[in-house]
Amino acid sequence: MDNTMPILLVPGLVSSPRIFAPVVPALWRFGPVTIANHIRDDHMGAIARRILAEAPPRFALAGHSMGGYIAFEIMRQAPDRVAKLALINTQARPDTPEASERRRGMMARAKGDFRGVLDELFPGFVHPSRREDASLRQLVHDMGEDVGVEGFIRQQTAIISRPDSRPTLAWIKCPTLVLTGDEDHTIPNSLSVEMANGIPGAKLVIFPNCGHLPPPEQPQATADALVEWLRN
Repeated sequence: MDNTMPILLVPGLVSSPRIFAPVVPALWRFGPVTIANHIRDDHMGAIARRILAEAPPRFALAGHSMGGYIAFEIMRQAPDRVAKLALINTQARPDTPEASERRRGMMARAKGDFRGVLDELFPGFVHPSRREDASLRQLVHDMGEDVGVEGFIRQQTAIISRPDSRPTLAWIKCPTLVLTGDEDHTIPNSLSVEMANGIPGAKLVIFPNCGHLPPPEQPQATADALVEWLRN
């Protein structure tokens, strides 16, 4: 295939490459897949700069949750390097004061009981029907171990200070997919609708029976949507 396109995947808060494991095989056919490391800096601008320094010259970019905030920063810094954009269970809005306060509380608790913080986050991460799913809870704990307490604190610090990306939505000119679940209790899908309405020509997909983590919750549907995004 000589029209291959490198694919750059950016995980979310307290997420690691494991979040994309169910969909990577389907994407890999279209080009080399890189999963960004987003745990080393505590500011969106610095995270994006470091990812760009390590990324291919031009790529298809997919960001999940916090990864979407980073994707917006990448679009601000290097829009010409992004051939296609996928925004998965994310939002363009900045943090509210209430959300920032909750984050600071989690950061403080994580230093003494990180596992407890992960358990606190879990119900908001998955569809209500999956809150007793031991394998999904284990995935969240495993990814927490990958990220670590210090990485988690850096991520939350970066999220708190992220800019409002709504004014820049209209500047996005590349083909864009906005993907979310019907019952995302972490970032409501109304905020995905807002992004799709703001980005010229964006395609909106809302999965039924899905929460905040489409790749492990709805792996086949997620892979199919991303494959279509890469093909078109």
